[in-house]
Amino acid sequence: MAKYVLFDTETTGGNEEDRIIQVGSMIIDAKAPVEVFDELCSCEVPIKIEAMEVHNITPDLIENKPKLVETSFYKRFNELNSPENFLIAHNLPFDLGMIKKEGFVNQYTLIDTLRCSRHLLDSPYHRLQYLRYSLELYKDEAEEAKKHNITIKAHDAIGDVLVMKLLLSKLVSIVKEQFHGINPMKKLEELTLQPIFVKTFKFGKYKGRNIEEVCDEDIGYINWMMDSMDLDEDMRYTLDKIMGHI
Repeated sequence: MAKYVLFDTETTGGNEEDRIIQVGSMIIDAKAPVEVFDELCSCEVPIKIEAMEVHNITPDLIENKPKLVETSFYKRFNELNSPENFLIAHNLPFDLGMIKKEGFVNQYTLIDTLRCSRHLLDSPYHRLQYLRYSLELYKDEAEEAKKHNITIKAHDAIGDVLVMKLLLSKLVSIVKEQFHGINPMKKLEELTLQPIFVKTFKFGKYKGRNIEEVCDEDIGYINWMMDSMDLDEDMRYTLDKIMGHI
């Protein structure tokens, strides 16, 4: 029986040197009680002020806490690390990338609810907190949180995992409606591997503009982006396709 490991991290920042300081997880099995993990952990990298501003974790809160690899979560996380089990996160490359810095080598089957949301939901934004309200997931939070003794807080690892669990249920329902007879988790796995064609810029001087139109008007800017910016996979895919590189 497959297990579904939903997880989220809070970190000292978003750069290469940064590390995990909080992990939240719900491990779901259709025939067993949900396992809940909510753990702070210490690291040698100072927490950036910009990160504290988001998650409210200060240095005193992680003082004398175990390292991530010493937490109960990490032990269980490694025990379940096999292709029959699913690892699920919102913006999975970030969280998985962070945990790989601790020496973790992934064997899980992967589902990124962010990319799946972009494939399945007609929404201007796909951030977890945005979807929390636009899909009215918050209306089911209290009951779900009470069931698992979880406190809901924005930008808190376990709170975000609970919202992600509700979002995952929504995505599974949509897949069942749109792809009859297909295992919904397998379809979400497939969508996770498919890049998104992005229609409009969400950043920069052309924010809100149609990307194809900008490619026609200002090819110099597009070339600069492709050569100089650390573009995510979806934007890189989009620009390559428009420029005829695919």
